[in-house]
Amino acid sequence: MGDDDESAIARDPAPAVGRGIRLLGLLAEAGRALTLTELAAGLGLAKSSTANLCLSLEAGRMIERVPLGYRLGIRTAELGGAFAAQFNQVREFYSVCETSPVLSTELVQVAILDDLDALYLARYEGSRSVRLGTPLGSRLPAALSATGRALLMTRSDDDVRALLHRGRPLPKLTEHSTIEVEAVIDKLRAARERGWSVDEEESFRGIVGVAVPLEGWAPGDPQLALGVGIPVADAGADRIAHVGAALREAAVALTNPFSASRAR
Repeated sequence: MGDDDESAIARDPAPAVGRGIRLLGLLAEAGRALTLTELAAGLGLAKSSTANLCLSLEAGRMIERVPLGYRLGIRTAELGGAFAAQFNQVREFYSVCETSPVLSTELVQVAILDDLDALYLARYEGSRSVRLGTPLGSRLPAALSATGRALLMTRSDDDVRALLHRGRPLPKLTEHSTIEVEAVIDKLRAARERGWSVDEEESFRGIVGVAVPLEGWAPGDPQLALGVGIPVADAGADRIAHVGAALREAAVALTNPFSASRAR
């Protein structure tokens, strides 16, 4: 066995598992059904090897066969829901929104920081007829989105600077996107003073986001963020302030009463 083979094994001690994970990732990124030929090309494998992977994943309901190829299976949704449900705040999130005079009319989302992105885990759809927000399981750059900034605002400027500089350049999703790291840090400082972060059409044109950080309930739990998306036409200063205050109240309600932050 050559050095390259040995290093490959060290990087991936279970190659079949790694290939299965990569196959699921290809389907998730595509957002549509992929043919066996497309999957094999994406994995760099022979079609016969890819077909065997598909058979195994299909048996476990991780993928399903459709006329146009393969797509993610229902088991992936079950696992995603199970991941979110293991956190106390996500389980209680819906009832807290329902009892809030402000949030009960809004679309409220829960996000977690995944590397440089805000990953969306749960959403509460209030009584307003307008439906906004990102689909569950989707992600936005943390530096641009309100939920991502809420997750970053609890960190020091130096930590944020190091995180953002080591990653890919900040994308310009709209003409309002802030793509300079120091300008993002300035917005995080303002968010800390205000108590909530704001994204003024930086992630989606026509949407203003407002969000607050949410401390993990138990030791080892990740930090989460609560965010609301508001149509820009309705995002006056008063409404943003009311939503921000309501999110802070919700965050207190969803914080472990025995934690140090709740006691402050």
